[in-house]
Amino acid sequence: VSIGYAACHWCHVMERESFENEEVAAYMNEHFINIKIDREERPDLDHIYMDAVQAIAGNGGWPLNVFLTTDAKPFYGGTYFPPQNAYNRPSWKEVLSNINTAWNNRREELEQQAENLVNHISTAGNLFGKNIADTAAVFSQEQCSTIAANILKTADMRDGGFGAAPKFPQTFTIQYLLAYGHFFKDEKALQHATFSLQQMLKGGIYDQLGGGLARYSTDGQWLAPHFEKMLYDNALLVSVLADAFQLTGNKVYETAIHKTLQFFIREMKHPEGGFFAALDADSEGIEGKFYVWDKKEIDDILGKDAGLYCKWFGVEEHGNWEEKNILHISMNEVEFAAENNISVESLQELINNGNEKLIQQRNLRVRPLTDDKILLSWNALMLTAFCKASAALAEDDYKKEAVQLFDFIMQKFASEKDNFFHTYKNKKATHPAFLDDYAYLIQACIFLQEITSDQKYLLQAQSLTQYVIDNFENKATGYFYYTHQQQSDIIARKVEFYDGATPSGNSIMAENLYYLSVILDKKDWQIKAQKITAALADAVVKYPTSFAIWASLILNQVMGMNEIVLTGKNILQTKKELLKLYIPNKVFQSADTETLSFPLLTGKNFMEASRIYLCRDYICHEPVTTPSEFGLLLKKLIN
Repeated sequence: VSIGYAACHWCHVMERESFENEEVAAYMNEHFINIKIDREERPDLDHIYMDAVQAIAGNGGWPLNVFLTTDAKPFYGGTYFPPQNAYNRPSWKEVLSNINTAWNNRREELEQQAENLVNHISTAGNLFGKNIADTAAVFSQEQCSTIAANILKTADMRDGGFGAAPKFPQTFTIQYLLAYGHFFKDEKALQHATFSLQQMLKGGIYDQLGGGLARYSTDGQWLAPHFEKMLYDNALLVSVLADAFQLTGNKVYETAIHKTLQFFIREMKHPEGGFFAALDADSEGIEGKFYVWDKKEIDDILGKDAGLYCKWFGVEEHGNWEEKNILHISMNEVEFAAENNISVESLQELINNGNEKLIQQRNLRVRPLTDDKILLSWNALMLTAFCKASAALAEDDYKKEAVQLFDFIMQKFASEKDNFFHTYKNKKATHPAFLDDYAYLIQACIFLQEITSDQKYLLQAQSLTQYVIDNFENKATGYFYYTHQQQSDIIARKVEFYDGATPSGNSIMAENLYYLSVILDKKDWQIKAQKITAALADAVVKYPTSFAIWASLILNQVMGMNEIVLTGKNILQTKKELLKLYIPNKVFQSADTETLSFPLLTGKNFMEASRIYLCRDYICHEPVTTPSEFGLLLKKLIN
C-alpha cells in the first residue's frame, strides 16, 4: 500500500522513478497486490499505517509505503525509497525482493509480527483517558501561565514562529498566545504572536502576488516554502488573522484576510460551490517554477519602476533561492519609503501596479496542478474562516460566502439524517465522514449562527453533536474514535488527540460540547467536555504546541465564559459592532423575537431598541443598549 497526496513532491518523485518503471512495475504486479491511497480521502487508513511505520522505522512521512498481510495487517514499511541505494536508504527493488523472499520463507513469522503491530496500534494511541476523572476538573491560572511559558521556550525570537526549519505556521499556538497575552496583559506573549504572523505574511511562504500561504518553510526565515497551497492551512490562517485584527486593529491582518480569501474564491472554488483541496508545488516538473522570478524578467516587465520594486521584494541579480527569486519583504513601508525618498502612498501605488503586471505575466505560465477533490472537513474549516472574517471585518460578502458554502455542504455531502460523506468529486460524494468532518462542521454551524442570527444552524449543531456522541464516543473514556462505529474496513479504531497540521477532532468536539452546553443548557455536555480535557491536562501543560486547541479550551474555562445575548427589532448594526470585539471566551446568541426552545433567549426584552445581556461566572448583569456600554461593562468585570 502506497499512501500519498496530490501536492506531495516526493510522492511524485517515487512514482516517476519506480512505479512508472516498467521493470519495477512488472515485478510488483507479479509478486504483490498494489494499492494506491490518497491520504486526504482516507485519513483513517493513513493514521493507522503511519503509526505502524513510525513504530517500525522510528519516523514517518509521505510517500508512506507499507507491506500488509492478506488481511491488511502491516508488518514492514517506510517512506521514500530511491531507485538505487542512496541517502542511507535501500533501493525500492531491493526492498521488494527482500519482502518477497521473507514472505515466501518466513510467512508465519511476519504474520505474528503484524499481529503484534496491530495490537500496539490499537492500544498505544488510546492510552490517554484511561484514568479519566470522575468529576469535572478545575483548571488554574498557573496552568495557563505554564502553558504560555512552555510555548515561548520554543519561540524563535529572531524570525518568528517556533522551533527550527522546517517551520510550520502553528496557527493554534499563535491563537493561544494572543488570548493569553490579552487576558493576562502579557506583552511578551502578544508580541511574539503578532511578530510571528507578520513575519509569515512578509515571507516567501506567503504568495506576495496572488495571496495564500504555502504549507511550510524549508528555512528558518520563512523565505523558501514547500510551494504547495493547502485549503486547511489558509482557512486556519484566516481564523487567527481575524483574532489578531480584532485584538490589534492592525490593517496588515485585514489586508491579508482579504487577499487570502479572494485567492480561494477566485482560483480554488468549484463552479457549484465548495473549495478544492490544494494547489501543487510543481509545474512543468519543477518545484516552485510558477512562483519564482529572474531579475531580468521583472526589469523587462516593470521598466523604470523595477529598481525600487526589486529592492522592496528582495530581488537579487543572481537570485535569492536556487538562482531564482522568491518575492519577500524585509522592511516596513514607512522605513523603506523614508530610506528611498518616496511617500508611503507612492510606494504602495508602485507596488500594487507592479504586482498587477507580474500577476498578468505569471498567469501565462503553466499553472501547478489543482487537487480538485472537495473535502468536508477542510471546507468546514473554510466555512469557519468566512464566519470569523465576516465578524472581524463586518463584511457581509463573507457572510454570504459562508451561507452558500453551508448550503453546498448540505446538498453534496449529506445523505440520510446526520449521516455525511467525507469527499466530493465528479458530482459524487464518497467515503463515510470521519470525526474531523463532523467536529469541524459543528464548529462552523456555531460560528454561522453567531453572524446570521439564524437558529437553524444551532439546531444543526445540536443534532450533529448528538450523532457524534451516539456513533463515535468511546463510552469508557468519553473520547471520540476517528471512525464511525459501523465502519468495517479498518483493522483498528483509533482515537486522535494531537492538534497537528489540523485540529484534533477530539479537541474541537470538547470546544463544541462546552459551547453548546451553555447555549442549550445541557450540563451533561459540559461535564463531558471538562472530563476529557482534564484527563489530558498534564500533557497539554507539558507539550502545549502539540495540544494548542486543548490549551485554549483550558484558558477559556479558567477565564470564564461570557454569555452574551443581543435582542431587539433592529439588531443588525449592533450585532456587527459586537462581533468586531475580541472576546475569545464567549457564547453569543442574537434574535429579534423570543424563542422558547433556547434558554438564553427566554424572558428577554424584544422591544424596538437593542438590549445586550451579559452573564458570567453564574451572575447576570443589567442589560445595556450600545456596544460601547457593553465594552465598558466587560472591561470592568474582567478587571
